[in-house]
Amino acid sequence: MILKTFRSLAFAAAATIAFAMPAAAQAPEGGTVVAVENTKGPIKIAFLSFQNNPFWTPVTEGAKAANDYLSKFNATVDFVDLGDELSAEAVVAGIEGALAKNYSGIVVVPIFDGTARIINEATDEGVPVFNIIAEGAAPSKRLAFIGQDATSAGKQIGEYIARKMNGNGKLGVITGYFGATQHTQRMNGALGFLKANHPDIEIVGPFENKDKAESAYSLVQDMMTANPDLSMVYVTAGGPFGAAKAVKDLGLSGKVGVVGFDHTPDNMQYLKTGEMVGLLDQAPYQQALDSSVMLYNYLVAGTEPRSKIIPVAGKLLTPEDVQ
Repeated sequence: MILKTFRSLAFAAAATIAFAMPAAAQAPEGGTVVAVENTKGPIKIAFLSFQNNPFWTPVTEGAKAANDYLSKFNATVDFVDLGDELSAEAVVAGIEGALAKNYSGIVVVPIFDGTARIINEATDEGVPVFNIIAEGAAPSKRLAFIGQDATSAGKQIGEYIARKMNGNGKLGVITGYFGATQHTQRMNGALGFLKANHPDIEIVGPFENKDKAESAYSLVQDMMTANPDLSMVYVTAGGPFGAAKAVKDLGLSGKVGVVGFDHTPDNMQYLKTGEMVGLLDQAPYQQALDSSVMLYNYLVAGTEPRSKIIPVAGKLLTPEDVQ
C-alpha cells in the first residue's frame, strides 16, 4: 500500500520534470523518460543513496523500479546503501567503490560539499555521474542534476509560514545537517524572506536534528519549555513527523503547527490530523526513476539530458487538501 501511494504521488508529479519525451513511446509507471534501444551490450548502473529516515523509501523504490524497467534493455541498476549517517565521506567512499567494481555509470545523492572532486574523477575516467535530490554548492563535471531549487522551495515555505502566522509570533527552526547545502538553502530561503518581509516573526533556533525524528521530537519539547508561546515549527529536512508527534503529545494540536517537506506516510498521517499544517513534496520516486533511465540513455546512445539542471516543482499540501 505504501509503495502504491509513493507511485501515485510520483506519477501525479510527472509533469513537473522538464525534458522532452517521445510522443509514441511508453515510460515506466511513475516516470517520464523512455529507454532507447541498447546496442552497446550489458550496462551496469550504481545507485548510491542513504537510508536514515522514511524519505529514502520512495528513492529506494524508484531505483528498484528503474532496475525492473531497464532489465528489459540488458541493463541493471544496483542500489547501494550509503548508510544512515549523511556525510561527504560516505559519498566519496560509495563512488570509489562503484569505480572499483567497474560500473558503467553512477546515480548519487551528493548532498555535501567535498564530493565534487570524486565526481570529477569518475567523469574523467569515463564513468558519468548523475546527481539527484541535492548536491553541494561546488560545481562538478556531473552529467546533470535533477531536483528542487532548495532556496526557492524555502522561500515558498516562508511565504506560507507568514500567512499562517499572520506575520507575527515565534517560529522554531530545525534543520537536518548544518553542513548540508540543500538544508541550509531551504532554511535561508525561508528565513531570508521572513526577515525581509515579516520582521515581527521571531526565530527560535536553528537547531540540528541530523534528519532524526526522535531528535526533532526532543527539540520541540525543549523549545516549548523555553518558549511556551511558540506558534509554529519549520523542519527543513528529515524527521518532521517527530516534531508533529511532540506537538500532539504536548496537547498542542491546533495551537502549534509544523511545516516541512515530503509526502511520506508518517508525515501525511500528521497532516491529516492537523499537527502538520504544510508539506512540500519533491517527487523523490520520480527523481530516482527518471535519472536512472536518462543515465542509461546517455550510456547506450549518447543522449544527453535536455538541461544540466532539471527542475522539480513541489506541491504544497495542507490538512484541507487531504480531508
